[in-house]
Amino acid sequence: MYETWVEVGDRVYVRRHRSFDMNTGLVVGDDGHGLIIDTRGSHREAAQLVEAVRTITAGPWTVVNTHAHFDHCFGNALFRPAEIWGHVRCAEELETYGEQQRANMIDYRPERREELEEVTIVPPDQTFTSTASLDIGGRIVHLRHFGLGHTSNDVVVHVPDAGVVFAGDLVEQGAPPAFADAYPLDWPGTLAAMLNEMPENVVVPGHGAVVDRAYVVAQHDELALVADLAKRAHVEGLRDLITQFPYPEPVATQAITRAFLQLDA
Repeated sequence: MYETWVEVGDRVYVRRHRSFDMNTGLVVGDDGHGLIIDTRGSHREAAQLVEAVRTITAGPWTVVNTHAHFDHCFGNALFRPAEIWGHVRCAEELETYGEQQRANMIDYRPERREELEEVTIVPPDQTFTSTASLDIGGRIVHLRHFGLGHTSNDVVVHVPDAGVVFAGDLVEQGAPPAFADAYPLDWPGTLAAMLNEMPENVVVPGHGAVVDRAYVVAQHDELALVADLAKRAHVEGLRDLITQFPYPEPVATQAITRAFLQLDA
């Protein structure tokens, strides 16, 4: 269901948006304090999210960016002066590459030029490298970085008292994982670490429908196959291996390109 809040755990909500089929999250504490997970891809989209949050709680809020891709964080400015949490490399990459992301999206979606040009890029002001815990109105929410994967700065949001995990784009539903600036050789191990530490059966992907643990295990196995085939292709060549990848050839080619960069480094 699009453009509506769905409660997937006690006072834990997911809102699935038609734009990029992206998910945002909201965790509400005992005093109405809200934790907002990702802020969407522009001020206009963020304004819609603000309005939606206010249908659930009128309390103050804290923000978490799951990673530095524009569709998850270009709405940050509309939530200030609240704290915005993210991995330290999320802040660094937005400062370094944020304007390039804007330019790339204007090239890709020229009809959204005005919307994208009005964005003020605001990196997280509260950063961590491995783990952090937030008190959200008396509820403890854990932030974890398990390693390289979809990006260098993926953050998993764990709401243990509700049995919910927000995995960001470490998990994708409805489309293959995205490898544009990914680390295919590390991604399976990162996802395995998340599965090992977090036994919850409700997992919110960055895009698509909410999934269960079995779905994440299956995606881990696909990513492990990608990593193995890419290593073999680096030695044997692609001719006989490209058709064995679990994703369409353009996606497989992107994964191979990124894996080769890792292998050649």
